[in-house]
Amino acid sequence: MTAKVLSRRSLGRATLARQLLLERAPLAPLDAIRHLVGLQAQTAHSWYLTLWSRLANFDPVAVGRLLEERQVVRLTVMRQTIHLVTADDALLLRAFTQPTIDRSLRGKWLRNLAGIHIDELAVLVRAFVAEKPRTPTELAAHLDARWPGRDRQTMVNAMRAVVPLLQVPPHGVWRRPGAVKLAALDAWLGRKVPRQVDPAPILLRYLGAFGPASVADAQAWSGVTRLREVFERLRPRLRTFRDEAGRELFDLPDAPRPEPDTPAPVRFLADFDNALLSHADRTRFIGEVERRLFAYQNGPFPGALLLDGTVVGQWFVRRTPEAATLVMRLARQLSAEDEQAVRAEAAAVLEFSYADAGDHRFELLLLAR
Repeated sequence: MTAKVLSRRSLGRATLARQLLLERAPLAPLDAIRHLVGLQAQTAHSWYLTLWSRLANFDPVAVGRLLEERQVVRLTVMRQTIHLVTADDALLLRAFTQPTIDRSLRGKWLRNLAGIHIDELAVLVRAFVAEKPRTPTELAAHLDARWPGRDRQTMVNAMRAVVPLLQVPPHGVWRRPGAVKLAALDAWLGRKVPRQVDPAPILLRYLGAFGPASVADAQAWSGVTRLREVFERLRPRLRTFRDEAGRELFDLPDAPRPEPDTPAPVRFLADFDNALLSHADRTRFIGEVERRLFAYQNGPFPGALLLDGTVVGQWFVRRTPEAATLVMRLARQLSAEDEQAVRAEAAAVLEFSYADAGDHRFELLLLAR
């Protein structure tokens, strides 16, 4: 039987539903983080907006406590970037992505590590952070005393690869200052990272949060390669579709696939939002013109503005002592109705993220196509 073709708009609506972006969900934050298979979270606080955009009655203070209580952690997993994940998923996902992390270490960093025994490096790092959490600068200096004159970036990447290091609170806790300090994941949680895991359950969860998706999409999300054979093993349990370009897509049989005309609300996505980073083909959310217009140049890394389920702009906040100004760079002119909806959501974003600002302002910039 010929597989059903799903339009870009249909794919977008399906993923928005699973990403909790069609309506704010009445989920506890811990359940949402588990459902989303983590949030990309290399910045200390912008991921709070990722959850605020998805959850009803969201309390950032309570989520900060989850970090302090060690129920969630921030560490390097998918795409070799820092994610906020549940404690259980931290162990699982680190094991899942470790082969990719190891390959990167053996590849682009190997030349600069000549003469360094990786096992010795791991022992040295573990012993140093076992005394107390350490800053990256302290760790780099400690390693430099053993192997002087080495490239610092290489050493930082190497220590993060050989030892699963997490960023400990108060760094990342809502409205709490704190330097980046690192501890070993297994020591922090009191549980060891598995030597290996079956990727099949993880891919099923990926489809539940990001599907329908191709093998290439899953590999783009995770950074893990050679997943075709895992999908083939799962094929009897999955439905298959085609996108408009003819690519095969896999999905959970009973996952939500709303009608393409399902209303999608305005959403201001935080920088590095997983919804926009977890597919090899991102056309379900952004067109070629918008992608070219919004190529990152300078300044703060922007978030994305979703209107009717697609990216129509970028945004960032310019803060001064007098005001917080939400600056929107748009790919097209908005109708009066759309602009009103965008401004209303923008006001809510500023109230959530910059309640302490004396004044909230808005700036709309129309980009030349």
